[in-house]
Amino acid sequence: MRVYLDNAATTPLDPEVFQTMEPFMREFYGNPSSTHSHGREVRTAIEQARKTVAELLNASPSEIFFTSGGTEADNTAICGALKTQGMKHAITSRIEHHAVLHTLEVLESKGEVSLSFVETDDKGRVNLDHLMHLLKENDRSLVSLMHANNEIGNLLDLKKATQITHEFNGLMHSDTVQAMAHYPHDVKDLGTDYLIGAAHKFHGPKGVGFLYIKKESKINPFVHGGGQERNMRGGTENVYGIVGLAKALEIAYRDMEKHRVYIQGLKNRMIAKLRESISEVNFNGLSDQNESLYTVLNVCLPDTGANDLLLFNMDLQGVSASGGSACNSGALKGSHVLEALGTPKGRAAIRFSFSKFNTEEEVDYAVQVLENAMSPSNAHSK
Repeated sequence: MRVYLDNAATTPLDPEVFQTMEPFMREFYGNPSSTHSHGREVRTAIEQARKTVAELLNASPSEIFFTSGGTEADNTAICGALKTQGMKHAITSRIEHHAVLHTLEVLESKGEVSLSFVETDDKGRVNLDHLMHLLKENDRSLVSLMHANNEIGNLLDLKKATQITHEFNGLMHSDTVQAMAHYPHDVKDLGTDYLIGAAHKFHGPKGVGFLYIKKESKINPFVHGGGQERNMRGGTENVYGIVGLAKALEIAYRDMEKHRVYIQGLKNRMIAKLRESISEVNFNGLSDQNESLYTVLNVCLPDTGANDLLLFNMDLQGVSASGGSACNSGALKGSHVLEALGTPKGRAAIRFSFSKFNTEEEVDYAVQVLENAMSPSNAHSK
């Protein structure tokens, strides 16, 4: 049996999405910047996709910009907001995705911004009182806090964090890659200035994402070289990717509650079976609680003395999982998120992440394989 439980890294393409994309790989190949009929029909598809995404987020189409993915969208929002708005201070946490952390750290190293870190506790909860304190001390700051953590699944009260930020004349950016399409994002209700999505996290194609920019919080272009995306991002558009993104988001919103109930059931099943099968098992962050993304479970295992072999042995038995973010190479390489939480270094951490395509049988098999991989005979094998 082959079991894929690394959906926080990427998800399989939905067949319905592929069917929508296929004509734009074969029949509709015009350059959307061309004025002839071949170009116009493709331009129409892009603008329809933009309208679809905007309607789902309760935004205006003019506030949606397509990118190559979440990392570019984060970079665009952060660099663009700081420069365009003349901001010299940013606030983030130490458990953000590297698309945010590394971007801000580079800007700080260049002397373009000073950086403050909001406190998090040993479960990864963001201290919103400390956020308020930092904003009081640093008026007009850019705040960047993710909605759902990609390693431990912790959920942020994004609306409250945005309200606090705006109270002190700041701007709010949120990396919403992991939460997008799993929860509704009504941008008018949230009030957030910038949020993002990446299609491959919700059964769309790789290499395409989007950035929402609130019209009152405009930024200057980050990628130059052409007039595409209303002069905001140069380069010929990834047409079939954009069409696929919109369809994948549409499907996710259409079936959101049904999939939430189903996937939460898979996660609960794994929690129960792990507790039955493995003594001293624990869970990092809030990943086993309701304050966590229902697609992510970060498992803290007893010290087997051979932590680096666990994922390898599981992979040999057909189970794909990860030790953390897909952007950190190495099976059980140290996680900056777990380090910030103070997780004991001698214990292995495995992130299982689920999708609508997983089954109960796959969950049961994965637990069995993990239990076998932790047995003394396998733990010390070479």
